[in-house]
Amino acid sequence: MSKKDLYEILGVGKSANGDEIKKAYRKLAMKHHPDKNPGDKVAEEKFREATDAYDILKDDQKRAAYDRFGHAAFNQGGMGGGAGAGGAGFGGFDFTSSFADIFDEMFGDGMGRRQAETNMRGSDIRYDLEITLEEAFHGTTAKIRYLVADQCDTCHGSGSADGAAPVKCVGCNGRGRVRAQQGFFTVERTCPVCHGVGESINKPCKSCNGSGRKRREKTIDVKIPAGVDDGTRIRVSGAGEAGLRGGAAGDLYVFVSVRPHKLFKRQGGDIFCRIPIPMTTAALGGELEIPTIDGSKAKMKIPLGTQSGHQFRLKSKGMAVMRADYRGDMYIEAAVEVPQNLSKKQRELLEEFARITTDEANSPESSGFFKKVKDLWSGK
Repeated sequence: MSKKDLYEILGVGKSANGDEIKKAYRKLAMKHHPDKNPGDKVAEEKFREATDAYDILKDDQKRAAYDRFGHAAFNQGGMGGGAGAGGAGFGGFDFTSSFADIFDEMFGDGMGRRQAETNMRGSDIRYDLEITLEEAFHGTTAKIRYLVADQCDTCHGSGSADGAAPVKCVGCNGRGRVRAQQGFFTVERTCPVCHGVGESINKPCKSCNGSGRKRREKTIDVKIPAGVDDGTRIRVSGAGEAGLRGGAAGDLYVFVSVRPHKLFKRQGGDIFCRIPIPMTTAALGGELEIPTIDGSKAKMKIPLGTQSGHQFRLKSKGMAVMRADYRGDMYIEAAVEVPQNLSKKQRELLEEFARITTDEANSPESSGFFKKVKDLWSGK
């Protein structure tokens, strides 16, 4: 215990009454509390001193002993010393009462009210929604149905059969929590009478057994914005379960998944598509008409000698982007298609083409590859 004058620590005179001492301690405790000053050793020490001083001065017997004998009254072997002084021990710091006072004074009823409000709030609900890639591009309004604990029609959510307001729970005095003594410590737990609500109803509604809500199917429209991606979470405030006895409703969280598309693959704002190109078009060049995600068609020029794997970019033909006024791009991968089931005439023409073809001129990539193979085999 600090050897400073206890009245001086709290900033009160020796004639101060209990309310003045309590007010002074509360002010100091709020100012120097460790939770408000993490890592501040000076504040921690001042908080400890104020708590030690208050622990003695709030108690009439301890205060009288201090006024008569000073700090010696609480030294080991002194008047009321050690654990004998009101069960304090630990240098005069009474864990069983001082911490309780701290929580009562600093957080007391406010903490109880917040806890009760939390317990009365309805639960949040998750809903998994699958949409098409086209719906993700354009945006849509989804009509969803789900089971929910909704407000009781009979008591209008109050939980009371006669409409009377709930009364303060006698088990916890409306705090929603009760204290239990365990050795030096005071432990708080949820009130077993009201289950943390802090209130009770004298005549519960028979339709909902006093909970203020009943389970039913609910249908709502949820707006899905354009450009939504797989895994996007959309929050619908207040669309979750109704709160107990008129408490705040929870929220509905819609988790969006986008169904795989037959033609397109998506990466962020871009669209990828693999398009087969006839061998003749790839060799001679030409123009193809291809579909896009917005439902329109786009013309794409195929240059002479296009090879499989070549990628074309169509700017601003990709996905819409959420909360943006631009679109991604579309990438087309060429897949040159070799003709099958040739007719006699087609076979003759290809054979004639093969006879007059010069590998170096017409197939530079393959001729270069096989030259490297020959060099490898010959040891060059």
